[in-house]
Amino acid sequence: MSESQLWHQVDDYFAALLAPDDEALTAALRDSEAAGLPPIAVTPALGKFLHLLAQVQGARRILEIGTLGGYSTIWLARALPADGRLISLEYDPRHAEVATGNIARAGLDKLVEVRVGPALESLPRLADEHPPPFDLVFIDADKANNPHYLEWALKLTRAGSVIVLDNVVRGGRVIDRDSTDPDLVGTRAALELIAGHPRLSGTAVQTVGAKGYDGFALARVLE
Repeated sequence: MSESQLWHQVDDYFAALLAPDDEALTAALRDSEAAGLPPIAVTPALGKFLHLLAQVQGARRILEIGTLGGYSTIWLARALPADGRLISLEYDPRHAEVATGNIARAGLDKLVEVRVGPALESLPRLADEHPPPFDLVFIDADKANNPHYLEWALKLTRAGSVIVLDNVVRGGRVIDRDSTDPDLVGTRAALELIAGHPRLSGTAVQTVGAKGYDGFALARVLE
Protein backbone atom coordinates (compact mmCIF):
# COMPACT_ATOMS: atom_id res chain seq x y z
CA MET A 1 0.00 0.00 0.00
CA SER A 2 1.36 3.42 -0.93
CA GLU A 3 1.58 6.26 1.55
CA SER A 4 -1.18 8.19 -0.24
CA GLN A 5 -3.46 5.14 -0.19
CA LEU A 6 -2.90 4.86 3.54
CA TRP A 7 -3.73 8.54 4.02
CA HIS A 8 -6.95 8.04 2.08
CA GLN A 9 -7.99 4.99 4.09
CA VAL A 10 -7.33 6.72 7.40
CA ASP A 11 -9.36 9.73 6.20
CA ASP A 12 -12.20 7.38 5.22
CA TYR A 13 -12.04 5.76 8.66
CA PHE A 14 -12.21 9.11 10.47
CA ALA A 15 -15.02 10.31 8.22
CA ALA A 16 -17.13 7.18 8.68
CA LEU A 17 -16.63 7.25 12.44
CA LEU A 18 -16.74 10.96 13.24
CA ALA A 19 -18.12 12.87 10.24
CA PRO A 20 -20.44 10.59 8.27
CA ASP A 21 -22.20 12.11 5.28
CA ASP A 22 -25.98 12.16 5.46
CA GLU A 23 -28.41 12.33 2.55
CA ALA A 24 -28.04 16.08 1.98
CA LEU A 25 -24.24 16.03 2.09
CA THR A 26 -24.00 12.95 -0.12
CA ALA A 27 -26.41 14.49 -2.62
CA ALA A 28 -24.42 17.74 -2.63
CA LEU A 29 -21.28 15.89 -3.68
CA ARG A 30 -23.17 13.75 -6.19
CA ASP A 31 -24.87 16.69 -7.87
CA SER A 32 -21.65 18.70 -7.91
CA GLU A 33 -19.90 15.87 -9.72
CA ALA A 34 -22.80 15.41 -12.14
CA ALA A 35 -22.66 19.12 -12.97
CA GLY A 36 -18.96 18.88 -13.78
CA LEU A 37 -17.71 20.92 -10.83
CA PRO A 38 -14.07 20.25 -9.92
CA PRO A 39 -13.70 17.64 -7.13
CA ILE A 40 -12.09 20.05 -4.70
CA ALA A 41 -14.70 20.29 -1.93
CA VAL A 42 -13.41 20.00 1.62
CA THR A 43 -13.20 16.48 3.01
CA PRO A 44 -15.86 15.30 5.48
CA ALA A 45 -13.31 15.54 8.29
CA LEU A 46 -12.53 19.18 7.46
CA GLY A 47 -16.23 19.90 7.01
CA LYS A 48 -16.87 18.56 10.51
CA PHE A 49 -13.90 20.59 11.80
CA LEU A 50 -15.42 23.78 10.35
CA HIS A 51 -18.79 22.86 11.86
CA LEU A 52 -17.28 22.33 15.31
CA LEU A 53 -15.18 25.48 15.02
CA ALA A 54 -18.31 27.52 14.25
CA GLN A 55 -20.04 25.97 17.26
CA VAL A 56 -17.09 26.57 19.58
CA GLN A 57 -16.93 30.13 18.30
CA GLY A 58 -20.66 30.57 18.95
CA ALA A 59 -20.88 31.96 15.44
CA ARG A 60 -24.06 33.75 14.46
CA ARG A 61 -22.73 35.27 11.24
CA ILE A 62 -20.40 33.45 8.86
CA LEU A 63 -18.74 34.63 5.65
CA GLU A 64 -17.53 32.06 3.14
CA ILE A 65 -15.39 33.09 0.17
CA GLY A 66 -15.67 30.30 -2.41
CA THR A 67 -18.91 28.31 -2.43
CA LEU A 68 -18.22 25.67 -5.10
CA GLY A 69 -21.14 23.19 -4.76
CA GLY A 70 -22.11 24.21 -1.24
CA TYR A 71 -20.69 21.20 0.61
CA SER A 72 -18.66 23.24 3.09
CA THR A 73 -21.51 25.75 3.21
CA ILE A 74 -23.86 23.07 4.51
CA TRP A 75 -21.41 22.00 7.23
CA LEU A 76 -20.95 25.62 8.35
CA ALA A 77 -24.61 26.64 8.17
CA ARG A 78 -25.67 23.67 10.27
CA ALA A 79 -23.71 25.18 13.15
CA LEU A 80 -25.73 28.41 13.09
CA PRO A 81 -28.64 29.22 15.40
CA ALA A 82 -32.11 29.67 13.92
CA ASP A 83 -31.55 33.41 13.51
CA GLY A 84 -28.01 33.05 12.17
CA ARG A 85 -26.77 34.07 8.74
CA LEU A 86 -24.18 32.79 6.28
CA ILE A 87 -23.17 34.72 3.18
CA SER A 88 -21.18 32.77 0.61
CA LEU A 89 -19.45 34.39 -2.36
CA GLU A 90 -19.05 32.40 -5.59
CA TYR A 91 -17.46 33.56 -8.84
CA ASP A 92 -18.98 30.98 -11.20
CA PRO A 93 -22.75 31.26 -11.86
CA ARG A 94 -22.99 27.52 -12.61
CA HIS A 95 -21.32 26.63 -9.34
CA ALA A 96 -23.65 29.00 -7.51
CA GLU A 97 -26.69 27.43 -9.17
CA VAL A 98 -25.65 23.94 -8.07
CA ALA A 99 -24.79 25.17 -4.57
CA THR A 100 -28.12 26.96 -4.17
CA GLY A 101 -29.98 23.74 -5.00
CA ASN A 102 -27.85 21.73 -2.60
CA ILE A 103 -28.34 24.25 0.19
CA ALA A 104 -32.11 24.35 -0.34
CA ARG A 105 -32.35 20.56 -0.28
CA ALA A 106 -30.49 20.61 3.04
CA GLY A 107 -33.17 22.95 4.40
CA LEU A 108 -30.73 25.81 4.92
CA ASP A 109 -31.86 28.32 2.30
CA LYS A 110 -33.39 30.58 4.98
CA LEU A 111 -29.98 30.89 6.66
CA VAL A 112 -27.72 31.06 3.59
CA GLU A 113 -27.34 33.61 0.81
CA VAL A 114 -25.09 32.86 -2.17
CA ARG A 115 -23.86 35.96 -3.98
CA VAL A 116 -22.52 35.54 -7.51
CA GLY A 117 -19.59 37.41 -8.99
CA PRO A 118 -15.91 38.12 -8.33
CA ALA A 119 -15.41 38.19 -4.58
CA LEU A 120 -13.24 41.30 -4.80
CA GLU A 121 -16.29 43.08 -6.23
CA SER A 122 -18.79 41.51 -3.83
CA LEU A 123 -16.75 42.24 -0.70
CA PRO A 124 -16.74 46.08 -1.05
CA ARG A 125 -20.49 46.00 -1.69
CA LEU A 126 -20.94 43.83 1.36
CA ALA A 127 -18.90 46.26 3.46
CA ASP A 128 -21.04 49.17 2.18
CA GLU A 129 -24.08 47.41 3.63
CA HIS A 130 -22.53 47.84 7.09
CA PRO A 131 -23.46 44.34 8.24
CA PRO A 132 -22.81 43.22 11.82
CA PRO A 133 -19.29 41.80 12.00
CA PHE A 134 -18.77 38.19 11.00
CA ASP A 135 -17.77 35.77 13.73
CA LEU A 136 -16.12 33.31 11.34
CA VAL A 137 -14.68 33.67 7.84
CA PHE A 138 -13.74 30.68 5.69
CA ILE A 139 -11.55 31.54 2.68
CA ASP A 140 -11.40 28.83 0.02
CA ALA A 141 -11.32 30.55 -3.36
CA ASP A 142 -8.64 31.45 -5.94
CA LYS A 143 -5.37 31.43 -4.04
CA ALA A 144 -3.71 34.28 -5.89
CA ASN A 145 -6.10 36.69 -4.17
CA ASN A 146 -5.70 35.21 -0.68
CA PRO A 147 -4.03 38.33 0.79
CA HIS A 148 -6.81 40.54 -0.56
CA TYR A 149 -9.48 38.23 0.84
CA LEU A 150 -7.72 38.24 4.18
CA GLU A 151 -7.58 42.04 4.23
CA TRP A 152 -11.32 42.21 3.55
CA ALA A 153 -11.96 39.58 6.21
CA LEU A 154 -10.24 41.85 8.72
CA LYS A 155 -12.51 44.74 7.71
CA LEU A 156 -15.63 42.61 8.15
CA THR A 157 -14.82 40.98 11.50
CA ARG A 158 -14.34 42.00 15.12
CA ALA A 159 -11.99 41.21 17.97
CA GLY A 160 -12.44 37.52 18.71
CA SER A 161 -13.52 36.55 15.20
CA VAL A 162 -11.80 33.59 13.55
CA ILE A 163 -10.49 33.33 9.98
CA VAL A 164 -9.69 30.02 8.27
CA LEU A 165 -7.59 30.00 5.10
CA ASP A 166 -7.66 26.67 3.27
CA ASN A 167 -5.07 24.94 1.05
CA VAL A 168 -1.97 26.72 2.33
CA VAL A 169 0.57 23.87 2.04
CA ARG A 170 0.16 23.22 -1.68
CA GLY A 171 1.80 19.81 -1.49
CA GLY A 172 4.78 21.32 0.33
CA ARG A 173 5.46 23.88 -2.40
CA VAL A 174 4.60 26.76 -0.05
CA ILE A 175 8.25 26.87 1.08
CA ASP A 176 9.46 27.65 -2.45
CA ARG A 177 10.42 31.32 -2.15
CA ASP A 178 11.42 31.51 -5.81
CA SER A 179 8.15 30.27 -7.29
CA THR A 180 6.23 32.65 -9.53
CA ASP A 181 3.07 30.51 -9.41
CA PRO A 182 0.31 33.03 -8.54
CA ASP A 183 -1.34 30.55 -6.17
CA LEU A 184 1.87 30.11 -4.21
CA VAL A 185 2.70 33.80 -4.26
CA GLY A 186 -0.78 34.65 -2.97
CA THR A 187 -0.72 31.97 -0.31
CA ARG A 188 2.69 33.00 1.00
CA ALA A 189 1.62 36.65 1.05
CA ALA A 190 -1.46 35.77 3.09
CA LEU A 191 0.58 33.74 5.57
CA GLU A 192 3.06 36.59 5.90
CA LEU A 193 0.16 38.97 6.50
CA ILE A 194 -1.08 36.74 9.32
CA ALA A 195 2.43 36.62 10.77
CA GLY A 196 3.02 40.36 10.66
CA HIS A 197 -0.37 41.97 11.18
CA PRO A 198 -0.87 43.52 14.63
CA ARG A 199 -4.52 42.47 14.67
CA LEU A 200 -3.94 38.81 13.89
CA SER A 201 -2.60 35.83 15.80
CA GLY A 202 -2.45 32.64 13.80
CA THR A 203 -0.88 29.34 12.94
CA ALA A 204 -0.90 26.83 10.10
CA VAL A 205 -1.47 23.08 10.23
CA GLN A 206 -0.27 20.50 7.70
CA THR A 207 -2.71 17.73 6.82
CA VAL A 208 -2.66 14.52 4.82
CA GLY A 209 -5.69 12.58 3.64
CA ALA A 210 -8.06 12.03 0.78
CA LYS A 211 -6.97 15.30 -0.84
CA GLY A 212 -3.28 14.51 -0.48
CA TYR A 213 -0.78 16.72 1.31
CA ASP A 214 -2.07 20.18 2.20
CA GLY A 215 -3.24 22.15 5.22
CA PHE A 216 -4.93 25.30 6.48
CA ALA A 217 -4.15 28.45 8.41
CA LEU A 218 -6.19 29.57 11.40
CA ALA A 219 -6.12 33.13 12.70
CA ARG A 220 -7.87 35.00 15.49
CA VAL A 221 -8.65 38.69 15.20
CA LEU A 222 -7.23 40.73 18.08
CA GLU A 223 -8.22 44.12 19.45
